Parts: sequence; structure tokens; C-alpha cells
Amino acid sequence: MVATRTGTHRPPIMGKTHAVSSGHYLASAAGYRILEQGGNATDAGVAAGIAINVLLPDMTSFGGVAPIMIYEKANKSISTLSGLGRWPKSASAEHFINNRGSDIPIGVERVVTPAAAGAWLTALEEHGTMTFEQVVTPSLELARDGFPMHVTGAKSLEGLDEQFALWPSSAEIFAPNGQTIQFGEMLIQSALANTFERLIEVEKSASGRGREGALAATREFFYTGEIAQEIVDFVQEEGGFLSMDDMADFKIGHESPVVGDFNEYEVYACGPWTQGPMLSQAVQTLQNDDLVAMGHNTPDYIHLIVEALDLAFADRDAFFGDPDMVDVPLKGLLSNEYTAERRQQLDMTKSFTRMPGAGDPWKFEGRSAPADYAYQRPQPIAGGTEPDTSYVCVVDRWGNAFSATPSDTLSMAPVIPGLGFTPSGRGSQNWLQDGHPARLEPGKRPRLTPNPAIALKDGELMMPFGTPGGDAQPQTMLQVFLNIAAFGMNAQEAIEAPRFQSLNYPNSFWPHNYPEGALRLEGLIGEEVGGVLARRGHKVEWILQYDGVSGAACAITVDHDNGSLTAGADIRRESYAIGR
Repeated sequence: MVATRTGTHRPPIMGKTHAVSSGHYLASAAGYRILEQGGNATDAGVAAGIAINVLLPDMTSFGGVAPIMIYEKANKSISTLSGLGRWPKSASAEHFINNRGSDIPIGVERVVTPAAAGAWLTALEEHGTMTFEQVVTPSLELARDGFPMHVTGAKSLEGLDEQFALWPSSAEIFAPNGQTIQFGEMLIQSALANTFERLIEVEKSASGRGREGALAATREFFYTGEIAQEIVDFVQEEGGFLSMDDMADFKIGHESPVVGDFNEYEVYACGPWTQGPMLSQAVQTLQNDDLVAMGHNTPDYIHLIVEALDLAFADRDAFFGDPDMVDVPLKGLLSNEYTAERRQQLDMTKSFTRMPGAGDPWKFEGRSAPADYAYQRPQPIAGGTEPDTSYVCVVDRWGNAFSATPSDTLSMAPVIPGLGFTPSGRGSQNWLQDGHPARLEPGKRPRLTPNPAIALKDGELMMPFGTPGGDAQPQTMLQVFLNIAAFGMNAQEAIEAPRFQSLNYPNSFWPHNYPEGALRLEGLIGEEVGGVLARRGHKVEWILQYDGVSGAACAITVDHDNGSLTAGADIRRESYAIGR
């Protein structure tokens, strides 16, 4: 395999001991600090993830979501933690249909149980070696002492004037004196720092229970103690549904990952409570194509990848939902026979001008669709997309890996006074239509866009990787993976390579915009390529040469031949990698 690019704006970060790559340079520094102190991949990943909550409050929240994947070298196992909340028991689709004009408006009515804090603490308890105080200290310092606002954050805050006008608790921190925090100005989050200090005190008071017991006590304090009561009181005062019973009953799920084959590679992702399975499905759909012969980012290559993704998006819309409450034909969707059948539906001369129909994975499980399966393909809705979310990955000196995609933005719900973070507004990723697998139901998890991944090669760790970007995530992740696995690029080359993004499906965020046939191309792809794609039916839209809507990928590759690590981080936002 020969790389198609010879230069990058940043060098790949190479070493042989450990590495971290994340959505902000100070978060990567926090994770690296923990690695240098002897922490493992989970210790460092949690430290960097919580730092992301502090540094990117416009994109993530300590009370938001944080799906996590962990690779343990000792037994070569990959596990997932479903850092995703559930709808309160008193919420219902009928409420929004009858009382909100079939709308799910912004604000606390969208709030599901906060999950990120529980996910960080559970990961640390079950897979880490350090205390909460040790890993949260870098974040505590950033929140208490402040940091200069970065470009992406300043731009994001400028777009939240409507929310800040409605939510004084958010405006007090992020738009003091009626002016949003500008680039280079200091952002201090004293209430969030105080929340960290309260959790540290609980952990210290429970130290007699041992490290794991003290972490469990800290998590219990968040979900059943004073902090839980403060969250619930605020949400209910603002008109939301969350109750103390909802908080107390919430548990971080432990679920098996899904996997897709690509020759000697396996791509693992989170289950259908996220959009993760479509990444594994798309990879597997392409495993028998000679991508190198097509050429990187040629019209044929882009067309093939986009069409495979459109098939996966169609199956996502038709089948993915909380597997605790939805019969998802996952075995069929990820069978080699099914993805081979779907591959045969691609036409290299013309595009799907609308989202294609879903396949029939049921027959590959030896059964028919359930009698109550009533999905109907949606109609187009005009509208755009907005960036959200962040990402962090770590590989440690022992060969363990951590991959997490924290999210939930300031635009979803107001900051809780005294706590300094927003509750999870992830209810924005549900549907109200009967028959949709992601329809809102009491106690149900929304279908989540954040979806970290881990790839193996010949059964050994090859790469943790991921990106923010809503529905762009599996698309960016697929392109980064193929850039490395098929074209031999290093991690930084793979991440900096020009990208493309289909919009030919219902957007995951309410109101589920669906611009039929739309295809975004970054400027460096070139007008000649865009012209060929347009003639095949793609509705080409040009975006910046390195556009943040394409995501902000991070990855760390492992070379088992020489024992080296190579970390890459996206120039499209503030992502950075550190390693040695």
C-alpha cells in the first residue's frame, strides 16, 4: 500500500510509550499528564474526557452523554459503556404531539437522565487505577482558574444568543454583561469547579471503602444525593419531566460491541443505541472492492463510498433504536451475506437521489419482520446541520486503549445554577411517529449520534478512533479508516485528507432535516471531481477546504512490528495529539 499524500500541516505524533489525542489541546495535555503519572488508558481517557466537558461546554457537558469503548490488552477484549440517558418515566410522545404541536422544543422538556458523569466514574471504577480526585484535578484547575477561549468555542457561543436570552443561568457564565465570551478572553466556571470539589469530598469521605467503593459512593452522590436533587429541582422548576426516581434508577449499560469485517481488519463500534453499527456495516459492504485501483477521492471512489453509506443510513433509520425496547435485527444487518446483497444494489453510474429503501436483514436471521414492525420511509425536510460533540482516544504503555465521544451542547438545555453544567438534552434525537424504531417512549434511550470505535488488525489492536460531527461521524470515521487500511496513510495524513459528506437521509437531530440527494465536498477535492459526481445525480454542495462540519477526527495507530504509536488530530478544530 502506498500513501497518496506526502505532506501534512502537522506532523504525526510518534512514540513508543503512550499517546492521547482529543478535541482540545489542553484536554490532551490533561490525559498525557495522567499517563506520565503512571495512569492507564482509562485513567487518562477519563481525565481528558472530563477536561473536554470543561473546555468545550458549547459541544459537551459533564451532565451530557459519553459513550465509551475500552480495549484491554490482557484478554484482548473490547467492552462498551453506554453513557446515554433514558427518557423520564413521565415523558411520552403523546405529550409533545398533543401539547407542543408535534414538536420537541429546545429546553428541559427534552432532558433525559444525565449520563456522562456516571460513565466517567463507572469507567474509572471498573477499568482504571486512579481516584476521581487524581483524574479530575486538571479539569478542576481549568474550571476554577479559567482558560482563554478558543476560536471554535467563541464562534459557537456567538450563535447561542437566543438560548442565552431565554436561559439566564447559561448567560451568567457564557455571556456576562450581555456579551458572549470572545476569542482569547478567559472563561472561568466556578460553579463547575465547585461541583468537582463536592464530588472529591464525597470520595475522600468514603475512602475507607477502598478505591472502587469510594468511586461508587461518588457516583451514588451524583445520582441519589444532593447533586441529583439539585438537578431534578431545576429541571422540574423549568417544566421538565426528570424525577429523583429516574435518577436513582439510572445505570450505565454494559453491552457487547458490534463488529464489521474488512479483510484482515475488524471495526468495532457501539450497539444500535448509537449509529455505530452503520460504520461496521459500511466497512463490511466495501471489503471486496479494489479501492486502491479506483484511486483516492476519485469520482468512482467517492461515489462508491457515498452510496454504501446511504444504504447504511437507510438501515439506520429503519432499524436502529434502544435494543432494550426495540427488536433490532443486528445479526442480520452485520452478516456478510446481507452486506454482500446490499453491495449489489449499488449502481456506479448513478446515485441514490433519495435515501434508498431499507434492506431485509430479517431473512438473514431465519425469520420475518415482527408483526408490529411498521416503519415508513420519511419525507424530505429542508434544513442544514450544526457541529456538536467532541472525542478522545488513548493508548497506554501496556497496550490498552480508550475511545470516547462526549457530547451535549449549551444549545440543548440551560445550565443548572450552582452546578455549572447542562443536563442532557439528548431527547432531541427521538422521533414522534408511530412505527419508528427511535420513537420517544418512557424509559427509552434516544438513538445517539456519538459513536466511538476501535479497529483491530489480525486480532491485535490497530487503532482507537472517532470524531464529533453528528451524522458526519460514521462518514468521517469510515474515510479515516480506509485512508489508513486501504491507502497506507499515517494517522495524520488520513485525518487531514479532503472529505465528503452525504446528507441524503433524515438528520438525527429534531426536526430531522432531510435534503434529498445532497453531497458536501471539501474544496480540495476539486471542481472536476464534483462535476462528475453531479452528472451522476449527486446534488453537490461545496464547503471549506478544511471544514469543521466534516468532523474533527482523532486516532492513534499501533505498529506491532516495531512497537511504535502514531497519533493524529484534526486541523479542522482545536484537536491535538501528544505522545512519547
